Amino acid sequence: MYWLLPAFSLFALAFGGIIVPKLNLILSLVCREYFFDRAITDPTFIFAPVILEGENPQCRIPEVQALTTKFTLYLMIIPGILSAIMAPKLGALSDRYGRKTFMIISSSGLFVTEIITILVAKYPDSLHYRWLLVGAAFDGISGSFTIGMALTHAYAADCTSPPKRSAAFGYFHACLFNGIAFGPLVAAALIKATGQVIIVFYVALGIHTLFIIFVALVVPESLTKKRQLLAREKHAREGDDIVWGGYTSLWAWKKLNILRPLKVLWPTGPGSSGRLRMNLILIASVDTIIFGVAMGAMNVTVLYLNLQFGWVTADTSLFMFLVNTTRCSCLLIILPLLNYLFRTRRANKQRRESGFAIPEKNSGTDNLDLNIVRVAILFEVLGFCGYAFTRTGTLFAVSGVITAIGGIASPTLQSALTRHIPQEKVGQLLGATGLLHGLSRVFAPILFSLIYVATVAKFPQTVFVVLAGFFGLAFAVSWFIKPHGKPDPIPISDES
Repeated sequence: MYWLLPAFSLFALAFGGIIVPKLNLILSLVCREYFFDRAITDPTFIFAPVILEGENPQCRIPEVQALTTKFTLYLMIIPGILSAIMAPKLGALSDRYGRKTFMIISSSGLFVTEIITILVAKYPDSLHYRWLLVGAAFDGISGSFTIGMALTHAYAADCTSPPKRSAAFGYFHACLFNGIAFGPLVAAALIKATGQVIIVFYVALGIHTLFIIFVALVVPESLTKKRQLLAREKHAREGDDIVWGGYTSLWAWKKLNILRPLKVLWPTGPGSSGRLRMNLILIASVDTIIFGVAMGAMNVTVLYLNLQFGWVTADTSLFMFLVNTTRCSCLLIILPLLNYLFRTRRANKQRRESGFAIPEKNSGTDNLDLNIVRVAILFEVLGFCGYAFTRTGTLFAVSGVITAIGGIASPTLQSALTRHIPQEKVGQLLGATGLLHGLSRVFAPILFSLIYVATVAKFPQTVFVVLAGFFGLAFAVSWFIKPHGKPDPIPISDES
């Protein structure tokens, strides 16, 4: 998996670097259009010019905040819907044809998106900011970053034994949050040095180009040809590529039903059980809630910081650096340490006592996984409660650090999912979680953005109270997950 880590680190740096500049760019573009429209309807209205490359205190009004929130909502709904459709297909195809090709496809969508963003930022008088929706569509068709994360997890699962996957997934999550932490700082430094916001998107475009070239020419494929052929043969035996008697209504329903990939969470046949199916459903539910809350909180938090504390790009970037550095440290230090103390060291002791290596098997989730997830969720609840009730920037930042500790839950949940299924279905499973993540990218931002729009003028902290409530729901659901949720899977090939 270490072949992919450098490339993914660059990918994450580009992803994190554009979050704040893009939101502030959109805020400026929306504000500019709002004042122009108002001046047309009211010739006596006078406003200070909106500068895309600078601070615009005149834009810190509820009307502009609401319009910006609605537009960023559209930017999340479009790729969310499209990626929900495409992620399971790309994930399942990666089981049969390898991971690399579909990583390149995923990054290509972001490549096109950055080109459109650059054009809109450079020519705002000629190109309306709604052109950004076209970029969002390209992002969604390529599976967006949800399939990008799913494929990196699948790549790591191909290279890592089941007991070590939570730490391996944690490394990729650490890369992601490291990018989100340092990306804004790099972006802020570039903007300060050049005086231009657009330079950030040029750099991001260059990074996506390097990522595509590096994956295509340097990174080795994680799936052997034999495993790919076995997955193709199994797929053919299941009859997904066969049409009996033409386009029957049953076949059409199978192809049109976007929820069909979720059947991987309800396995039947030898080696399966009701307890296994319940564990898969519950773990996927908790993972989806956590992901949805994270997606729903991102934009409204940045907008809230601008409204409540008057923070600009540099201030928000420092806040994100603090939060995500903490999260990254937990993923690189705390999660691997827990895995070593309670898994690796115990396995080493058993090997010394028995005199031979203990086989590493898929045994489902265990008490360590569950305890990590539950404690992590509690930190998230405490942090979002802090968001809701603090009224100073310093205390808000402290609350952000508390929420960051909860970042170890997501890779632990993803690892637990893969440990419940045979190896040849890892891509299909993670593609299904990509479907759930895509749907949460649609419904969570809608819910939280509408709450923010409805309450921003009276009590803008309402959204954080609701977010804390969703984490409380995830905490309650986690208590229904049972340890050791399945027996050892039936071997899929001689290699296993």
